[in-house]
Amino acid sequence: MGADHAGYELKETLKSYLRDVGYIIEDCGAFRLNADDDYPDFIGEAIKKLKKSLEKDADAVAIVMGGSGQGEAMVANRFHGIRAAVYYGGNADIIKLSKEHNDANVLSLGARFISAQEAKEAVSLWLKTVFSGEERHKRRLKKIHALYKGI
Repeated sequence: MGADHAGYELKETLKSYLRDVGYIIEDCGAFRLNADDDYPDFIGEAIKKLKKSLEKDADAVAIVMGGSGQGEAMVANRFHGIRAAVYYGGNADIIKLSKEHNDANVLSLGARFISAQEAKEAVSLWLKTVFSGEERHKRRLKKIHALYKGI
């Protein structure tokens, strides 16, 4: 998990919630509320740790948080093999589709737009949803990964 000042409180809430229901959490910061911190520092660290975890466990995931979740997803998606989806409320089907169709391994939450309860529900749904493995989705993921070559 990783968050800046805007996502700090939500991260702390979700960290406790997920530990209580049996998940192992690695917190990559922020470790205190600091309005002057910068999300790339914490999100970059979380994604670097996720990349290492993915070498051993293909099912490893990360959850990152910020004001809108957009910048955090942009940082995460800079890393090869990372597929971050943004959620900041609304139809929860988007959470399921991010996993079923896109095999998202990062969920980026917009802390200024969802309540702690909505975030818990979203994270729970996302964590229990699995990639469909349908050939069309695998084909599309291969095309996404091919885009990293030569750039």
